Amino acid sequence: MLNTLIAAPGDWRIRPLPAFTADQKDWLTRGGSLTAHLRKLGAVTVDVTRETVSQPWRDESSALNITPRTPVWTREVVLNVEGVPFVAAHSIVPLDVSSGVWQAIRRLRTRPLAELLYSDSSVWRSPLTSRRITARDPLYALAAAQVHRETPHAFLARRSVFVRKSAPLMVTECFLPALWSFLERREPC
Repeated sequence: MLNTLIAAPGDWRIRPLPAFTADQKDWLTRGGSLTAHLRKLGAVTVDVTRETVSQPWRDESSALNITPRTPVWTREVVLNVEGVPFVAAHSIVPLDVSSGVWQAIRRLRTRPLAELLYSDSSVWRSPLTSRRITARDPLYALAAAQVHRETPHAFLARRSVFVRKSAPLMVTECFLPALWSFLERREPC
């Protein structure tokens, strides 16, 4: 099953588009815990916006190698740095394993998912993929709800599939304009 899980069906790309800025390419391809990277910018808090049973979005079922109508546990959160929304995240796991191998996802509350993913050395991660998210994508509404100024035409997002004991969990992270603005204002290294 590991070889069949590729988070890049459709227009998800292994390499970010050349037109992206250096910061965008960096954040779209950074390995490890996104929460840990954000903590280097300031205090991180997690706002849970939705946890529910649902069905995968069209491209998610093929990336997880499940049928389109397979019930999934969905968790959506916003990662804030110093109280400012920097990332909107959408995670899914097949419902049957949300009560088994990945049951801890249902008990995270406002703790970051990274606590679950990076505390177990048996968890395998697919390559990161990325793309622009536009209004036709379901993730766009979650991201747009976090923007208090003019909503951009598109957001940049990345995703990957984590596997534990052959059970997949997909994480999609959508970067919000406040992160890019923060990075533009920071002092050069």
